[in-house]
Amino acid sequence: MASIKNLKKDINYVLGDVIEYALDVTALKNEPQKGDAIIDEAIETFDALIEKVNAKNVENKKAHFKAINQELEDKAKALVEKISKL
Repeated sequence: MASIKNLKKDINYVLGDVIEYALDVTALKNEPQKGDAIIDEAIETFDALIEKVNAKNVENKKAHFKAINQELEDKAKALVEKISKL
């Protein structure tokens, strides 16, 4: 893990891309209301991950940040799969 700053950027970029993908897919299908739940879930995921990054009382920081990075990958993959099923 290079830095906390880069982890925060990764979270922002990845979930931002997921939201953009959801908007694009729902616009192509002309059904924007179907993507709203996925976009809300992406925003909730963003908030939860940033809150975990900013946690101060962490014993093993390296393992903590590695777990956050893995959670980001897992959640982003799940969101993209949901979008693909629309």
